[in-house]
Amino acid sequence: MKSARDLIDSLRAYQPPNTDLGQHFLVDDQLLSVMVELAEVSSNDHVLEIGPGPGTLTQALLETGAKVTAIELDDGPVLHLDNIFSEQQNNGELNLLHGDALVQEWPKSITKIVSNIPYQISSPLIEKITKFNALNETSLQSVILMVQQEFAQRLTMAHPSDVGSLGMTVALDWDVEEHHVVAPHSFSPQPAVHSQVVSLHPHHTIWPTDKRLIRMMIHQAFAERRKKIRSTLRRAPRRISRLKGWHAQRWKESIASLMDHEVMDLRPESLQLDDWVELAVGVEKGSN
Repeated sequence: MKSARDLIDSLRAYQPPNTDLGQHFLVDDQLLSVMVELAEVSSNDHVLEIGPGPGTLTQALLETGAKVTAIELDDGPVLHLDNIFSEQQNNGELNLLHGDALVQEWPKSITKIVSNIPYQISSPLIEKITKFNALNETSLQSVILMVQQEFAQRLTMAHPSDVGSLGMTVALDWDVEEHHVVAPHSFSPQPAVHSQVVSLHPHHTIWPTDKRLIRMMIHQAFAERRKKIRSTLRRAPRRISRLKGWHAQRWKESIASLMDHEVMDLRPESLQLDDWVELAVGVEKGSN
């Protein structure tokens, strides 16, 4: 088993890291093991890795006996991974896909996602993972990601200043927990920020109204978070017509029926998730 540093040095024979693609490779072998252990990866799992780069995490995942599908966008790392893991690809342990993970179709049999992701795709990747989970509710068990620390804090909303649409909408589908904070020197090349490991576990809560309606309301209110909710929700969400039976006029009539509700005088960060759900239920009832 090669060290993380050896794998990174081997990749450099093909090309230097491309920081424009978020290529900051984890050189701490212990942290790589921690990520695998947090996911509780076993030989029964099919693990998705996004942006494998030099294959440091890929190797740790393969050591568990799990099947791994790794999606890599950059040409150089693909050539490197083809060479390093040719045997694992030939025997079916590793499925290496060359493409954009945000566009590529993911195998439906994925049970876990473990990745040191390019930080610039963090938000759209969470959105794609959520959509994947909705379509494959019985398969995906957990997600372990290395992300920018600031992003991790927004996901968990552990502090009042971190409460926002990202964490609130993610909470509709996931239980999120912060784990290890990782200093820049644990990467090569070093990023300008601290990083953090986070875990997401699907909770499969059945909400009393359309989850998409709740999500639209949260996004719209937080887009102008300094304004009171009565102001931001007065107009219909831009994509309201995508929900069956909804249109701008129905929205207008429903919101008008709720204008005396005490929540309307609050700003979005004052509401808990249950408050948003209750408000969405009221919107739906007010239109009937």
